[in-house]
Amino acid sequence: MTVLEKINSPKDLKKQTIESLNVLAEEMRKALIRKVDTTGGHMGPNLGMVEVTIALHYVFNTPSDKIIFDVSHQCYPHKMLTGRREAFTDPDKYGTVSGYTNPEESPYDLFKVGHTATSISLACGVAKARDLQGGHENVVAIIGDGSLSGGEAYEGLNNAAVLGSNMIIVVNDNEMSIAENHGGLYSNLRLLRETSGEAECNFFKAIGFNYHYIADGHNLEDLISVFQSVKDTQHPTVVHIHTIKGKGLSVAEADKERFHWIVSGEVESAQSNQQAEKSEDYSTITRTFLEKKCQEDKRVVVISPATPGATGLTKDFRKKAGVHYTDVGIAEEHAVAFSSGIASAGGKPVMMVLSSFIQRTYDQLSQDLALNKNPATILVFWGGLSGADATHLGSFDIPMISNIPNIVYLAPTTKEEYIAMLNWSMNQTEHPVVIRVPSGEVVSSGTPDETDYGVLNRFKVVEKGQDVAILGLGNFFELARTVHRKLADDFNIHSTLINPIYMTGLDETLLNELKSNHKLVVTLEDGQLDGGFGEKVARFYGCSDVKVLTFGGRKEFTDRMPESVLFERNHLIPEQIVLDINSVLKKGY
Repeated sequence: MTVLEKINSPKDLKKQTIESLNVLAEEMRKALIRKVDTTGGHMGPNLGMVEVTIALHYVFNTPSDKIIFDVSHQCYPHKMLTGRREAFTDPDKYGTVSGYTNPEESPYDLFKVGHTATSISLACGVAKARDLQGGHENVVAIIGDGSLSGGEAYEGLNNAAVLGSNMIIVVNDNEMSIAENHGGLYSNLRLLRETSGEAECNFFKAIGFNYHYIADGHNLEDLISVFQSVKDTQHPTVVHIHTIKGKGLSVAEADKERFHWIVSGEVESAQSNQQAEKSEDYSTITRTFLEKKCQEDKRVVVISPATPGATGLTKDFRKKAGVHYTDVGIAEEHAVAFSSGIASAGGKPVMMVLSSFIQRTYDQLSQDLALNKNPATILVFWGGLSGADATHLGSFDIPMISNIPNIVYLAPTTKEEYIAMLNWSMNQTEHPVVIRVPSGEVVSSGTPDETDYGVLNRFKVVEKGQDVAILGLGNFFELARTVHRKLADDFNIHSTLINPIYMTGLDETLLNELKSNHKLVVTLEDGQLDGGFGEKVARFYGCSDVKVLTFGGRKEFTDRMPESVLFERNHLIPEQIVLDINSVLKKGY
């Protein structure tokens, strides 16, 4: 029996010798590599946290003592040691746990967390509640992987430092974010590493923390010793640990950015020096477009909040762009305000962000950008209904952004439309513009798009018909086209097909014209229905004789739900939509 097979809870760890724990660490790494290369997931961050996690559970009395993970990128070893080992060792059970902490899975997990820079604030709350109730358990926040560049981390640190009771913050310093780190704090972390934590200039001490440094975050004896020394202390404490992202997997250590998160089979392909050739997609289209703009116009600045790879900004692009590229760290709020400031001073900012992460920027979008009408361009990637976990859903950006005054939110349906929108947005000076970058395969019309997008809220009628009008927004325009054809084939209904383009306004002239020979208007949107595009259309027709059917997603957090199931339960299968339309028409509304 392996050491790992003996560990069913942290209590079993405490029975092991240091030698056994070191064997356990290697067994855990092997299991992690096999599992993640099979299913995909976060590889590098978890490999770097194996010994730290073993030492934490060895020293602290979890779940009475509380461990709160930041982002959850580093929680796989924690799950292995807290009763979920088989989800990492038995291929038949690989899908039984999520990639993020989840209280529904285990009492050892305190929060569902998948966004960054939150652990210290959450831990502050847990510690405050403990103090009010006279508790004595340890509260440990784990933050790293670049999360210290997020604004909430600073707010949490500022308040944790004056808590006046037990609060332990483990700073996992692996010298990386998702890509390379950016920001002034990392200069101080480097200085602390170079001086083994002895530098007089110490950010953490300066704001009131006790401070401990561990040079080798993979040395179990050192980790256990320091954790034992800070356990039960009644003062906010930082334990700064230097680890290696991707530890134990040579290709992950060599290419830390690529192996932050991987798809299945990535390890094998990297070890055999195979790199899958990437066909054209909307990220490569974006990158090619921006490369040209950076060369042509010195005012262009491409901005990433620490997710360059996810939006197609390769290392080569970043190198070529030079001063025309800025990585602001995991700081989306700053990125929006930064973009607004650049635009106000005559620059041409293009911020690139994932749908799930733009949720953190509502105040900046509203106040810093929209209220001031500064002409920044924001590109939202990965928007739409998907089988993602509950913390990374891209279905909420339409209701969020489309209801902020002054913003123009566009939904291109083809490559040509997308490029035309990019050109218009970067050349106009009247509006902050957000473009929802299409997902899925590239659709090309084959001819340049000459639309003047400055004439706001003008929908495109693609095919004229009667009785039924179908408005297919962005990603769902091709679904609308399929429904349009199927209505004709199955029921001889020749509908009007419309590409709405704008999510922030309605083409009232066109919608009024439809009243003359249309009984039913159908909207399709790849996102949450509540507060979305379809509701705007339904509200417009509310007092008329025109019936409106809205199709999209429910207001809910789904978690790794297969897209086929997700689409079926939301009636987004073409056959379902066509039957729903025909049913309404037969009822004679």
